[in-house]
Amino acid sequence: MTTTGVPSLVTAGLLWGTGGVLGTAFGDAADQPPTAVAACRLGGGGLLLVAYAIAGGTGRPTGLPALRRIVVIGLLAAVFQGAYFVATSLLGVAAATLVAIGSAPVVCVAVESFGARRRPDPIAVRTVAVGIVGMVFLVGAPTGVAAGTALLGSMTALLSGSSFAAITLVGRRPVDGLSESAMTGWSFLLGGALLVAGPTVAGDLPAPTVTASSIVLLVALAVIPTAAAYTFWFRGLRTSPASTAAVIGLLEPLTGTVLAMMVLGERLTMLGLIGAALLLVAVVDTSRPRAVRA
Repeated sequence: MTTTGVPSLVTAGLLWGTGGVLGTAFGDAADQPPTAVAACRLGGGGLLLVAYAIAGGTGRPTGLPALRRIVVIGLLAAVFQGAYFVATSLLGVAAATLVAIGSAPVVCVAVESFGARRRPDPIAVRTVAVGIVGMVFLVGAPTGVAAGTALLGSMTALLSGSSFAAITLVGRRPVDGLSESAMTGWSFLLGGALLVAGPTVAGDLPAPTVTASSIVLLVALAVIPTAAAYTFWFRGLRTSPASTAAVIGLLEPLTGTVLAMMVLGERLTMLGLIGAALLLVAVVDTSRPRAVRA
């Protein structure tokens, strides 16, 4: 296994970073809660990918393994997105992102090492450690949150991060009769349906405000950080270890922070700048061409 998929993974991480700004803007424009935004993101991106796969003649999954993969990824995607937005309501966006995205590389390294029955790769441990420290400096810790709420929020964010790690680990292995576009598209349609089913049945989902602005933002949310980003992600996973992919995924909060500075006028402290630099060091370190033990 080598790191030849790194350019695709880096592209995915950068595109993911637009999700926070686009999702927030869409939620405000359409007057929708965070879980509905997540459902629209998965459903819209999934629909685009399914249409693309059908146009290319690969949209129909064949065989039980293909259907099983779609169900597994769909369930994991629903848990990942749903748990993340619950965590943001308890901890705030910054702290929830820190725990959810920061825990994914740790889980990937642990699972890869356990599966190979060996100690963790020192290079992987180093890059994960540097990346997590960088995230702590960049994002910071929650303030003004009660201990019980912080604990519950942290556990929910950890569930989100573990689900994302599972998507990364499972998505590495191709399935006969299932293209990357079809797998991602059908899985995301399932995940989006699961996220919207509960609030719809309970009657807690408000009707969206449909305007030209909300439609444009929905399309952008479905295309950029969802359909395009995950297409690059699963493509890069084919030739890169899951731990490498998860570290590169730390580009998401870094890109989101830069966009927040450009679009929302936010400022970074000196500690935040150090964190951003450490994140870049971790990504460059894990992206260096070298042979990686399977």
